[in-house]
Amino acid sequence: MAHKLDRMDQEILRLLRLNGRRSNAEIAEEIGLSPSACHRRIRQLEDEGVIRGYTIVTGDIDEAQMVSVVVQVTLDRQTEEYLARFEQAVRKHPEIKECFLMTGQVDYWLRVETESAASYERIHGEVLSRLPGVTRINSSIAMRNALRRGKARR
Repeated sequence: MAHKLDRMDQEILRLLRLNGRRSNAEIAEEIGLSPSACHRRIRQLEDEGVIRGYTIVTGDIDEAQMVSVVVQVTLDRQTEEYLARFEQAVRKHPEIKECFLMTGQVDYWLRVETESAASYERIHGEVLSRLPGVTRINSSIAMRNALRRGKARR
């Protein structure tokens, strides 16, 4: 269970919302923490899923040009320990936008967004295949988005 966000956590989140590339040292100085204490808090917020990644909301990347990949992942085992290790590792990779624990033939469905098929090949080799417990990866690249509705509520 996630801890209750205190004033320092809320201030860290406010500063990161304003500028996600702000350095740990800058954040620490602005809120009156040591850099190591600030770093620990940010890591905890990431580990607990409060911070789920850093993303571009404006800039040169055209969202319509992004490649969406649905990835089915099968793990070696389905114990709580294996599931937890896998989910914790997934949270560390911002290119993985969604992760669903599934019933049926596969253990997880991931949604990955990237700039190109070549970029996805790198993610497949350097990220997905190295996630803990992975025995099989089946990827499907979306040809186009036929329907997009509002974001699902969590």
